[in-house]
Amino acid sequence: MDLLAKIVSLCKRRGFVFPTSEIYGGLSACYDFGPLGVELKNNIKSFWWKKIVQEHPEIYGLDSAIILHPKVWQASGHLSHFADELVECKKCHQRFRADELKEEKCPACGGELTTPRKFNTMFETHFGPVASKENIVYFRPETAQGIFINFKNIYQTQRAKMPFGIAQIGKAFRNEITVGNFIFRLREFEQMELEYFVPPQEADFFFEKWKKERKEWYLKLGIKEDHLRFREHSKEELAHYSKATVDIEYKFPWGWGEIEGIANRTDFDLTTHSKFSGEELSYLDPYTGKKYVPYVIEPSAGVERIFLALLCENYQEFPGGRKKAGKKSFNDKKEDSTEILLSLPWFLAPIKVAVLPLVRKEALIKIAKEIFEELIKYWPCVYDDKDSIGRRYRRQDEQGTPLAITVDFETLDDRKITVRNRDTMVQDRVAIKEIREYIRKKFDE
Repeated sequence: MDLLAKIVSLCKRRGFVFPTSEIYGGLSACYDFGPLGVELKNNIKSFWWKKIVQEHPEIYGLDSAIILHPKVWQASGHLSHFADELVECKKCHQRFRADELKEEKCPACGGELTTPRKFNTMFETHFGPVASKENIVYFRPETAQGIFINFKNIYQTQRAKMPFGIAQIGKAFRNEITVGNFIFRLREFEQMELEYFVPPQEADFFFEKWKKERKEWYLKLGIKEDHLRFREHSKEELAHYSKATVDIEYKFPWGWGEIEGIANRTDFDLTTHSKFSGEELSYLDPYTGKKYVPYVIEPSAGVERIFLALLCENYQEFPGGRKKAGKKSFNDKKEDSTEILLSLPWFLAPIKVAVLPLVRKEALIKIAKEIFEELIKYWPCVYDDKDSIGRRYRRQDEQGTPLAITVDFETLDDRKITVRNRDTMVQDRVAIKEIREYIRKKFDE
């Protein structure tokens, strides 16, 4: 089984990701994120927000609507440019993006393909009680346009000085022709986007600045540097609004794949929205008194793609189980079984602490639940008393839980508990009254 298949299995087994509408046969390229998946996604988004908004006082947050006025998409060029070339097999009737085919025959059955035709990938719906051409609207294919149409609102209400940025995290929708590789290419997904407004003459400087800063963010996520690379877009593949674009790519099991794009969008968006709306979207320099339309540097990252990259980066297998001090770790399965470890950085782990009574004895359960009820006030925790302690350790290792607390019979006498480190398997004996401070220090290391 290849790595991606193993990760798909882990996601379903441990509650990270489920196929959406599974009881009805599923829906292609749409997924539901389970209890652990939600926590991991929120941790990714929180870390992005902290580094982009919280630590940059000149960057402001926004949460714009998913459905925007249809003229937004006319002005942005999405109605005329946001399209892929579609081909269909005349034999098996499968459809493919023309730019992804290496041969002129169907990759599924070898049949003859139709000539390419344009296919707009925006999802269309109707606004109001009656469906007609006059009330067609679109689900946003990107979050950026909600930022551009709020440029003036934020610039004025926040008294923003150049350079400044507007950031948002939100859903986007694209009716992709071809999908695959689990959650890598979806029809419904989340973006983390920043539009950073700069003086036109400084655009190249800030383009390079954000390239550097965004790469450093991925390194802080714990991704190895040799698993990341920049790929510059050629002139032929640049989007209609872009002067320069570079992708940050991750080395997935199937090869290099984009997880973020950084673009110099020039003044295209503000200029076109100003033209179509009649609203002036320029910036008045308070020092020179001159007006100009800012250029925009846009780092745009995909939440689900980063989520998948982190799983690929931190999935580990140990045939026969891990060993500690020459002895096997807790492993009550057969000798040749494989132990799985999800070594996520602790700040990203969905569950921080597991509380486990050694066995299901009332006295141990009582203490374990008291500890659990105290710790959940501070960190995401789980209580588990099902199966042997070895199986429970392995479950927590699979879902990336950094610390496991075990209440044993000695606890009844010395009021101490055993704290097991996920990565090292080192076990510390800690007084119950000191456990919160012990955990806090561990997570601050």
